[in-house]
Amino acid sequence: MRAVWLHEFGGPGVLVAADAPDPVAEAGQALIEVAFANITFVETQFRASGFGPFKAKLPMIPGNGIGGVVIAVGSQADSGLVGKRVVSSTDGSGGYAERAVVDVGNLFEVPDGLELDRAVALLADGRTASLLIRAAGLHRGERVLIEAAAGGVGTLLVQLAKSVGMRVVAVAGGARKVEMARDLGADVVVDYSKPDWVDQVREAVGSVDVVFDGVGGSIGRSAFELLARHGRMLSFGMASGQWTDISEEAATGRGVTLVDLPRPTPEEMRTLTEGVLTLAAAGHLQPMIGQRFPLDQAAQAHRAIESRASVGKTLLEVRK
Repeated sequence: MRAVWLHEFGGPGVLVAADAPDPVAEAGQALIEVAFANITFVETQFRASGFGPFKAKLPMIPGNGIGGVVIAVGSQADSGLVGKRVVSSTDGSGGYAERAVVDVGNLFEVPDGLELDRAVALLADGRTASLLIRAAGLHRGERVLIEAAAGGVGTLLVQLAKSVGMRVVAVAGGARKVEMARDLGADVVVDYSKPDWVDQVREAVGSVDVVFDGVGGSIGRSAFELLARHGRMLSFGMASGQWTDISEEAATGRGVTLVDLPRPTPEEMRTLTEGVLTLAAAGHLQPMIGQRFPLDQAAQAHRAIESRASVGKTLLEVRK
């Protein structure tokens, strides 16, 4: 089979497509013919330095989220899974390949009416967005500022926040991203690459009650300053390359709560994932796929994400 190998950490060019042995499903595992592989910002960080939640055992085939069809199962696994459309995490390795093996406990059957590529796009970002919405403790009518609103998580946050009655302020960098956030139904859309973006937000809504911080750095710090007393800030990303640096003392002094994103149990992760897949199948949540690359162009896909020129979700098309 074809796969993308990582032999050393470094720039996107270290991702090299080559042949690999076909994997075999062992006890409690399923073999998936992969159609799409999900790419996240965390994976680009891991490729660059080995930093992240994945085990760094080189050489390896990276990739943590896939979608495809089960073509075989090992012992102690339900043979009825064969032929099912599924999405699954791979625990950090094996995803950038034509075939992958995963523990059957990681499988999620894709509901009827939901395209496989959209299910893959929801696998990581959907449950993250759902977890953020839950952790924020939103109250109907609150003003919610969403950074990186045209990203994989951000586009879903805009939709989910609107669905529960929030007034959404979407901030994104550049005209293309701003237009996407507007099309998703945000009430106020601001380009944070403009020097007066904070003033634009203040003019539109005054202060905000909740900040979903997906950029970090100076953008995150400026968003923090927009919070009203009793506001909440939840940081989930660092598209700028660094987390927002705000001390507990600074937050307390302004009457603001820095909400730590709770680590869900496996049971909660399953509930969150099944929930967003069901919403999408019913047409209530639309994952935005902005870029698609063939498997052999995984390096270009990583470059697109790191350049911050990408919008929505980036997928590898393994099989069409």
